[in-house]
Amino acid sequence: MTDKMFLQSSVPLLKAVQNAEQQFLKSGRERGDDLESAVRIFLEFLRGFEEIQLDAPCVTVFGSARYGEDHEFYQLAREVGAGLAKAGFAVMTGGGPGIMEAANRGAKEAGGYSIGCNIQLPREQTPNPYTDRFVEFEHFFVRKVMLVKYSSAFVILPGGFGTMDEAFEVMTLMQTDKLEDFPVVALGGDYWQELSKFMVDTMLAEGTICAEDLELITPADNAADAVQAIIDAVGRPE
Repeated sequence: MTDKMFLQSSVPLLKAVQNAEQQFLKSGRERGDDLESAVRIFLEFLRGFEEIQLDAPCVTVFGSARYGEDHEFYQLAREVGAGLAKAGFAVMTGGGPGIMEAANRGAKEAGGYSIGCNIQLPREQTPNPYTDRFVEFEHFFVRKVMLVKYSSAFVILPGGFGTMDEAFEVMTLMQTDKLEDFPVVALGGDYWQELSKFMVDTMLAEGTICAEDLELITPADNAADAVQAIIDAVGRPE
């Protein structure tokens, strides 16, 4: 039986559950409830593997859902998406509005392949209309695996807790040799200044990171520089 046949035959066995991840993360549950969650998570991974199929190297773009079309960071993400697509990369985002929409939009407008890995949330995470392939997940950690698994480079634009979580998880995976040293490019200029200062003046000074760890992230002044940094690191897709 193929994965696709397995998914088609197995998914209906599990009824939809509201707040599935919240229920899973509760302590003190019955073992049967945890087993059902494990099956649900397994099927969610299989669905992601089945639906995300790429013929070109992919770059994931992270950033806030809260920036509107008139914001400079939205326009910057749109330029990055277009530049990556023109260079031959597929562009993947979290599939929502703001920076995610902008990067997907730029890629699609430039004739590239645009992917969205969305997450079910009570607010802010409405799907954007600029994806060629759209997959929705219930569990944050499954979605994050997909955003990392299929990418050979990452672009970090200004964002909040979610963006920080994604950026630092990627760098932690590389720091601990769980992920190849793919380029992580930070865009947004002054937005990152205080964080960069904290990393050097506090984290490095206190010995919680080492000097080599600072090399895991590459700053870029504009979209063209970000795309070129990725090409320099991983090559231009054939």
